[in-house]
Amino acid sequence: MSISAADVKALRDRTGAAMMDCKAALAEADGDTDRAIELLRVKGQASAAKREGRGTNEGVVSSYIHANDRVGAMVEVQCETDFVSRNEDFKAFAYQVALHVAATAPRYVSSEEIPAEEREAEQRVFEEKAREEGKPDNVVEKIVSGQLSKWASEVALLDQAHVNAEKHDSKTIEELRQELAAKTGENIRIARFAYFRVGEE
Repeated sequence: MSISAADVKALRDRTGAAMMDCKAALAEADGDTDRAIELLRVKGQASAAKREGRGTNEGVVSSYIHANDRVGAMVEVQCETDFVSRNEDFKAFAYQVALHVAATAPRYVSSEEIPAEEREAEQRVFEEKAREEGKPDNVVEKIVSGQLSKWASEVALLDQAHVNAEKHDSKTIEELRQELAAKTGENIRIARFAYFRVGEE
């Protein structure tokens, strides 16, 4: 089937992908736009994974202060080029991350940053609780594994679904980061954040 230039442009406007990639995706999807978007997402996320090791020396510091002026957050989001750091989508992502941090007060950027001793302490608590409830040993391991994963997502920013679930389709911060990396063609990295609440150290 023939793919019109208007179809290609419409797909590019929706995804931010290159024209040739949009045309190829539409051809592979037999003109089905939704399927073409899926193909572009898979391709974009795969190429984003390849970019993970590339240096990120540019970026922005963004902040969010809640309306009551008692809670706020700052976040540093890095990218590879000054061009992308000035991009409105990039700035909007950094702001949305700051807003999310102010709302949820995570403690780490990723679950990999959680210290082993803290993870082990939580694991012991979950194990003791499961045994007190009389769970058999073969069930305890599964319960503890599930509770540890849930706990990690509560303290690690990237594992959390954005607080504005309706606007962001219940996607995690990591999924939103991957989408932006795919759209910009650069390695995007949340370097650090700070959470502030009046009266808390």
